[in-house]
Parts: sequence; structure tokens; C-alpha cells
Amino acid sequence: MIVREYNDLPSNFRYTKTLSEYLEENDIPAIAGVDTRKLTRSIREKGSRKVIITDSKTSKQKALEKLRNYDIPKDAVAKVSCKKKWYSRTSNPKYNVVAIDCGIKLNIVRSLNKRGCNVTVVPYNTTAKEIINLKPDGIFLSNGPGDPQDVVEVIKLVKTLKGKYPIFGICLGHQMISLAYGAKTYKLKFGHRGGNHPVRNLETNKIEITSQNHSYAVDEESLKKTPLKVTHKNILDNTIEGVSCKKDKIFSVQYHPESAPGPQDSSYLFDQFIALLDRK
Repeated sequence: MIVREYNDLPSNFRYTKTLSEYLEENDIPAIAGVDTRKLTRSIREKGSRKVIITDSKTSKQKALEKLRNYDIPKDAVAKVSCKKKWYSRTSNPKYNVVAIDCGIKLNIVRSLNKRGCNVTVVPYNTTAKEIINLKPDGIFLSNGPGDPQDVVEVIKLVKTLKGKYPIFGICLGHQMISLAYGAKTYKLKFGHRGGNHPVRNLETNKIEITSQNHSYAVDEESLKKTPLKVTHKNILDNTIEGVSCKKDKIFSVQYHPESAPGPQDSSYLFDQFIALLDRK
């Protein structure tokens, strides 16, 4: 965590611990006194880079050496995925959905429960055979951190199960679906962050104000060699925000419809998934 000013004196009556206590308990490094506006401009102009936070005793030469020798981990999804399957049930369920956990947000599970789905959340490296044994009506691919090309287990899973079940992917799930069909992904200069990204739905021509937090995008040119159809585009930089393959009953979006920040509510995508389950 990097901030200009730090306050360790909570004023809310509901607080149970200070921010520094929370950071220490979760082993999260933090630094204050940084000109965050200057830092933002640097990232905007030069893109995302590796960074080191250290104490004043470390020489600049040693810090730069550590930075050069540091390899960015490729197991980001493995770190955040659940270690065993868990269930989220709803009253009067109509469908059984298996959600592949690559870093799933709980509001995604709640959004599926709300629409009559019992949800079984499984680790990212669950095999196709194990999922088939759960007898799902549909499969959901979650959001998550890191480079989508590193998550070979899920890409392989999609290749095996596409066309057999309705599949809906969000964020990292969107990227992995595209990779499974033979498209390519690339790293953005500084990613998409925040709850104000305008996205055009190419099927309705409506603009959705979306919530986004990702570093990678799907290469549009590479999609031309696949059966995937582009359904959504980012208005700011024209990046791909959604794809679908009606024949295989599979679709995905780059943004987070469970957050639904704008006046044009994108939670309709969950209803779209339910419609596929109805037609299964």
C-alpha cells in the first residue's frame, strides 16, 4: 500500500483494529509520504513496472540489483484459489452451477444464488472428470489475478468442456476462454482500473459504465481465426470487452457485472447465463 498521508487513528465507532494492525496481520508492506500523483503520472507515461519498497539502510545499487533479479510470480491464481470445493446453496434451486475459483468474488456467487442456482465452487486445477461428476447445468469461470496464459489448467478445462455445458466467464475467465479458442492475450500498458469504464454492447448499441481491474486484454486480430464473436468493446481504447460463441453456448466479458456501478446495469449478463441453462 502506497499513500501520501497515513492516519492510524480510526474515527468510526465500528472499527475493531487499526490499518497498521491489519497490514501487519496480513504481511502487507506499506509506505507513506510518497507523492502519489507523481507516481500515477509515471505509470501513465511509462507503463507498469517492477517496484521495490525498502528501508533507508539499503543502498540504491543493492535495491536496483534486487529489482533486476526479481521474477514476477506465475502462480498468482494458485495463491488465491480455494484449496477444496465448497457450496453456496439457495432456496428452491433450479440449477446446479460449478464455479471455477481463480479468485472469485462473493457477489458473483450471490448473483447466481439470487437467480436460483446452487453453486459449487471448486479449485482452479479441478479436472474435467471431477466437474462432470458434479453433474452441473452450467459452468462459471471467475475473475482472478495475473497473466491468463499462466493458468494452463483452466485453459485446458475450457478446451475439454466447451460445447458440452453453457459457460460464462468474467475478467480472467474471459481471457482464458479466448485463449482456449486459440486467440491471444497481451499486457496493457497500465491496465484498466476503476468503476467508470464505458463499454459499448455491440448487440444493443447501448453504453454500459463498468467496473474493471485487470492488466491483460484479448488481441482482436487473433479472434478472427476463432469462432468467437466480439460482443463488447471499450470506448476509451477500443479493447475487446466481450466475446461469445452461440453454437457452444459460451460467452464472457472483461468487466465485472456483479459490481454494476453505472445507470446501465450490466447484471443482465447473469440473466443471459440463466437463459442458456433453461435451454440446455
